[in-house]
Amino acid sequence: MTSAPRPDPIAGTTVPGGNSASARGYLLDNARAEAGERFAWLAELFDGVTRGHFDRLGVGPGSRCWEVGAGGPNIPEALAAAAGPSGHVLATDINPSWLRAGAGYEVRRHDVAADPPPEPGTFDLVHARLVLVHVPDRARALATMVAALRPGGWLLVEDADTALQPLACLDDSGPAQRRANRLRDAVRELLARRGADLRYGRTLPRALRAAGLVEVAAVGTFPVGGPACDRLEAATFRHVRGELLAAGLADDTEIDAHLAAIHAGELDLTLAPLISAWGRRPASHDR
Repeated sequence: MTSAPRPDPIAGTTVPGGNSASARGYLLDNARAEAGERFAWLAELFDGVTRGHFDRLGVGPGSRCWEVGAGGPNIPEALAAAAGPSGHVLATDINPSWLRAGAGYEVRRHDVAADPPPEPGTFDLVHARLVLVHVPDRARALATMVAALRPGGWLLVEDADTALQPLACLDDSGPAQRRANRLRDAVRELLARRGADLRYGRTLPRALRAAGLVEVAAVGTFPVGGPACDRLEAATFRHVRGELLAAGLADDTEIDAHLAAIHAGELDLTLAPLISAWGRRPASHDR
C-alpha cells in the first residue's frame, strides 16, 4: 500500500470526482484525515480487481487514460506504470489533495458532473471507482466520461451496491455480529440521507448501454473477512462517528464496543459487492 500526504484541511467538504457537496455534505469526505486510511484499505481489497480489468481492456504502453475521482494515488500510479512514458494518465478529483503531482501522471481539479470533459474524444480508457454512487447527476457524469473517450475507447465504472448485500456480518451468530449489522444499517441510512444511491451498482450495465456504449458486460466482487475488511470498517466508523451520534443513529457505547470487537478479531466483516461494468464507445467500423 502507498501512503499519501494529509489533505488540505481547508479544502472543504466534497464529493470526490463528482458534484460539489450539497449543504448536507458528502458523508465520506476526502478532506478528512481518515480518508487516507480508507483509500489504503480499499486499495488492498480492490486494486487487484481493477488492474485485472485494465489488462483485459488493453491498457498498455502508449495508452491515454483518465482516472475520474481518483481519491488516492494508487490507481493513477498503476495506470502510469502500464501506459509507460509513451502514454498519458490524467487523474482528477474535485479535491485532489491526496494525489501526487510529478508521480508519472497529471493531476487536475475537475468536477465530472459539472465541468466539460477534459481532452474530449482522446482517451483509450476512462475509469471511475466508488464515485458515481455519490454523484447526484449520474447520467450527466457518465455522458462526460463517454465524451472523453476516443472512438473504440473503453469506459470502466466500478460502484458498490449496498442494498444488494447490506450486512456487515453474514454470520450474525451473536450480539457482536448483530450490533455490527445494526451499525452498518445506520451508516447506510446516513449515506441515503446524503443522496447516495444504495442500489446503483446493479444499474451500471443498463446505464452504460443508455450512454451509447457497446460490448457492455459486468462482474461483481465480494470480499468476506480478513484484516483489510476489519481495518476499513474501523477507519469508516472513526470517520463517521460524529455524524452517527448527531443523527441519533448510534451512541458512544455501541460504537466503542464495535471498534473493540474489530480490534479483538471477533468479527468476520464483509463489504457490499463492488460491481465492475465496462463498455466501448462505438467506432466507425461498428456501423
